[in-house]
Amino acid sequence: MKNKITKYFNLFAELGKVKITFFVAISSSVGYILASGSLTWHMILPALGIFILASSSSALNHFQERDLDALMDRTKNRPIPSGRVSPDSVLLFSLLLFIIGSLVLLLSSNTLALSLGWLAFVWYNIIYTPLKRKYALAVVPGSVIGALPPIIGWVAGGGDLFNPQIIALALFFFIWQVPHFWLLLLLYGKDYDKAGFPTLTKIFNTKQIARLTFMWVVALSTSCLLIPFFGVSKNIFTSVGLILLGIWLVLTTAKILSEYVERKNYRNAFVKINIYVLTVVILLSLDKLILIQF
Repeated sequence: MKNKITKYFNLFAELGKVKITFFVAISSSVGYILASGSLTWHMILPALGIFILASSSSALNHFQERDLDALMDRTKNRPIPSGRVSPDSVLLFSLLLFIIGSLVLLLSSNTLALSLGWLAFVWYNIIYTPLKRKYALAVVPGSVIGALPPIIGWVAGGGDLFNPQIIALALFFFIWQVPHFWLLLLLYGKDYDKAGFPTLTKIFNTKQIARLTFMWVVALSTSCLLIPFFGVSKNIFTSVGLILLGIWLVLTTAKILSEYVERKNYRNAFVKINIYVLTVVILLSLDKLILIQF
């Protein structure tokens, strides 16, 4: 019985891509905290609803890309191509999660938050997923998906959709998506080529892609410095912390520009850019919760 429960839990974790969707829930929680200025039990259900909706979207993506997943070494052992679950079962699972996630989000927040959740679902599965089969730069419009979770959390926490504060934070998350994906491309470019994706590796060489990626890393750290100017934080220590974090990111990821770069440099840069974003999120949240203004 225990083995069966573990099996189904692992299957859910794979189909829902929980390592990604958990961070989606965290980014939405940050939006909620910044809008409400408090850390309460009320934010748990909206975050849960977003997590379930994102898991539904991920499961549907497994169904949509099952043929391509079977061609790539990185994804050939996923539930559908490995034969552990049928495509129809995954489709049904995605639909069930979509209904549950929508209900949780609606009952715990408002219709605007739910509408934005549906927009993220549509943007990922109906716009971005087909688009990346045709265009090498599909990740740029696709990055809208990363900007939506904090906005959903913000409006769920009572914030105004067009407030400059959340727009600045959403821009930060939007920019992050591009170098995040291109570092994966530098790591698994041959896999993407094998599956027939129109990647940048067919247009530029590795060094050129690394330069482009680093430019977006610099843009990411710069966009983070804009956040305090929109009133998200007035704490001087938070501003200094954001500056130091940005300098750290740029200096430690600059190794991808080396003449003889190793694969591990791309992997390290991928890890560091994610650590950077998580640290920024924690710093902004603590700043809002502690409410120490200087």
